[in-house]
Amino acid sequence: MPELKYEILKTIAILSESPKGWKKELNLISWNGRDPKYDIRDWSPDHEKMGKGVTLSHEELKELKQLLNEIDF
Repeated sequence: MPELKYEILKTIAILSESPKGWKKELNLISWNGRDPKYDIRDWSPDHEKMGKGVTLSHEELKELKQLLNEIDF
């Protein structure tokens, strides 16, 4: 399996934290040197390990924001 390279360019929000210190974060990340995307996933305290997540383009994030604004919580 090829090495996965990433650079967290900006931490936008920490959505939650587990008792073990893992945090669910919304970050702007460049994966393997590509253009940055918005990313929601769990991270270990040192950002060396990560859980499965969702990566969104700017347009997809805007669409998600619009859809969430329409939901009556």
